[in-house]
Amino acid sequence: MPAVFLGVRHHSPACARLVAATIERLRPSYVLVEGPCDLNGRLEELFLGHELPVAVFSHYRDAERAATSWTPLCDYSPEWVALLAGRSVGADVRFIDLPAWHPAFAERANRYADAEARYTEVTARLCARFGVDGVDALWDRLFEVADDEDLAERLDTYFASVRGDTRADDGDRAREEFMASWVRAALAVPGDPTVVVVTGGFHQPALRSLVGVTNAGGSGGGESGGAVGGAPRWPEVPGAAEGALTGSYLVPYSFRQLDSFAGYESGMPSPGYYQRVWDDGVEAAADGLVRAVVSRLRARNHPVSTADLIAARALTRGLTALRGHPRPARTDVLDGMAGALVGEDLDQPLPWTTRGTLAPGAHPVVVEMLAASGGDRVGALHPATPRPPLVADVAGRLTALGLTGEGPFTLDLTRPADLERSRVLHRLRVLGIPGYERTEGPRGGADPRFTERWEGHPAPARDAALIEAGAYGATLTEAAEARLTERARGTAPVPDDSLASADATTGTAPGTGSHGPSTGVPAPQAPGPPPPPPPGAVPGADGEVDAEALARTLFDAVLCGVERLSDALLGALAARVRGLRAAGPLGSVLATALGLWRHDRVFGTVRSPLLASVLDGAVERLLWLFEGARASRPPAPGTTGPTVDLARLAAVAAVRDALWHAPGALSVAPEAAASVAHRVSLDPAAPPDLRGAAFGLRRCLTGEHDPAAVGTAVRALPGAAVLGDWLAGLFAVTRDEMTAAGGSGGSGPESLIGVLDGMVGAMSDEEFLIGLPALRQAFVFFPPRERERIAERLMERRGVRGSARSLLRTSADPLLLARAAALEQQVTRRLDHYGLGTAR
Repeated sequence: MPAVFLGVRHHSPACARLVAATIERLRPSYVLVEGPCDLNGRLEELFLGHELPVAVFSHYRDAERAATSWTPLCDYSPEWVALLAGRSVGADVRFIDLPAWHPAFAERANRYADAEARYTEVTARLCARFGVDGVDALWDRLFEVADDEDLAERLDTYFASVRGDTRADDGDRAREEFMASWVRAALAVPGDPTVVVVTGGFHQPALRSLVGVTNAGGSGGGESGGAVGGAPRWPEVPGAAEGALTGSYLVPYSFRQLDSFAGYESGMPSPGYYQRVWDDGVEAAADGLVRAVVSRLRARNHPVSTADLIAARALTRGLTALRGHPRPARTDVLDGMAGALVGEDLDQPLPWTTRGTLAPGAHPVVVEMLAASGGDRVGALHPATPRPPLVADVAGRLTALGLTGEGPFTLDLTRPADLERSRVLHRLRVLGIPGYERTEGPRGGADPRFTERWEGHPAPARDAALIEAGAYGATLTEAAEARLTERARGTAPVPDDSLASADATTGTAPGTGSHGPSTGVPAPQAPGPPPPPPPGAVPGADGEVDAEALARTLFDAVLCGVERLSDALLGALAARVRGLRAAGPLGSVLATALGLWRHDRVFGTVRSPLLASVLDGAVERLLWLFEGARASRPPAPGTTGPTVDLARLAAVAAVRDALWHAPGALSVAPEAAASVAHRVSLDPAAPPDLRGAAFGLRRCLTGEHDPAAVGTAVRALPGAAVLGDWLAGLFAVTRDEMTAAGGSGGSGPESLIGVLDGMVGAMSDEEFLIGLPALRQAFVFFPPRERERIAERLMERRGVRGSARSLLRTSADPLLLARAAALEQQVTRRLDHYGLGTAR
């Protein structure tokens, strides 16, 4: 007998009924099911007696790529029904698809996602033909609420129309060729065995063609693997690359994960409703859905009267008849209830008329309707189900450290036992394991708090999360390290609610980590500094985002215990640092790392190799960025020049501190850094504030304090418009140029005070007004006491005696006085223009 190909829609009760009836009727020798063939040796694990839904979680990781995938199964999944029915009739049951980590599944986290959804032209025409809103309503009309008579023929016609002459992508073609080889191997067994093949309907026409079976049922044979001793010679399961880590485990699943309204790329929406269809039939499912919605609304004190319920049922019956349905479909019930229970205008379409997640601002009644139709069932694995080693490792650690309870945990980080508890909890957080939430504690390296408070709470999803996290390693330390390394390389998203942020290494944002699928991950770039940015390049917001993500990863590594982490993480962080493009955020990362490297003894990061690698990479990268920086626009007469970049100036100061306090951790010698600073200070195309900072950096690193050099540098500036910016850069790095008792900080004619006094005194009124805002900003770097000292030296230059403090206190805002002087000057010029000026 030829192979019987059953094309199905994943998670369809109608298809599941067809599969069960066909296998029971034919009692085949082989039942071949779309699923990961690498699990064939462990199929008995599926039949231990789990509470569905469950999923097969598969992972793959090598030096170039990481991938994770899920194969979900529920009571009414045709694939699950095929496994059970085939086993009950004594068939040889096999999965025949490629392993989930195969490149054919790149960018596809769900094996059972609707393939036909990627080819919508035909389904759009069918929806228009039948007057329905979308493919889900079309499917219900054609298959779920219709009679099962001639169901197989209708499915064949539907899937043949959907596939048509469409050329599948490379991944689908590879999968179909592999599945066809299994079918040919089964058909090659002597004795004309009966073979039932259950796959997604999109693949059915291609498999028939590849195997040589026509719709009429004839078999054209085709190449096969042959048979040995009456047994099929099954195709070889593709092997993983050498050194790759792979694995497949069963995990608990939930209806929420299956529901397309929750964002999952599943085959069917509303799994709770379709579970009722599978258990009790279409009409009973409609009644059950109404009862569930009413129960949820009344539990939330939303009034639902008997009249409302009667109206909802009447509308449902009317819509069912109007649409020509023999039984009420899912959309008939939902539309009927919406019409009866929603009394206000809706500002968005009803969600079941489209595909996708529920939009914000949905009506509360609509939200409850979707929740009731989605269901809240959560699967559970049989206790004998094999689990990855990480599950047992975590359980043992939590028990040993006394962290198995649900009450609050207050940890003193200065105590070694509590510090170890904190590290374990943070490793769970980094892996996205639910059940523990930190509510208090240090948010960054400079945070003075030495205690943490954690809240434990029940987490039904913890078991599944631990199994999925087992893809990162066999122990908690190893898994957290791998996750951090992935984040450091930029191949995994950094949760928005991590504990630290780049803009303040004192920390700002609380939260817990999360995890998710990672598919098609590229290989990390080789370590080493990238080329400097081209002239005129302006770092964008993406550089700030990268630095923030790096800061979060860095502090998470500290919280997890950096002294136990590997060279892979060190190299990944250093390489990531060398790829950042914004000097300001990177300077913040450098300042944080330096503070922890120098002073932290709570987390054990003093002289840490992890932080040393970050320091080295950050200093080297910042020097590249400084030398490649260009002014956003050249200063022109009548303008105030470029805006001072305070974050970049702080980065220059951070480089200075690193070269002062951690020279042994850096590959850049102070002399080389001083040479870079000297070139930047002389570059007319560099931003004036950066030129001033570079001038100060060179003097700090070389120890040269020639007073004449300061005066020469200031006089070389193009005008008063940039003087304040240049001084702001200088003062951000070294204020001693103005406040030191001797040398350049003195009051002689070649001192900085003397040069500035001469330049400001020689300015015209217009030049002074242009340069005043930037000059005021520059002197903000000085505290009041030092500003008073500068004022004293200015008085000494003029031979004036008195209190310098009075010069720092004005009766009005200096900028207001400047604007008043500018207005007065403008009026005077206008009067002079018309000959009305007075003698001056």
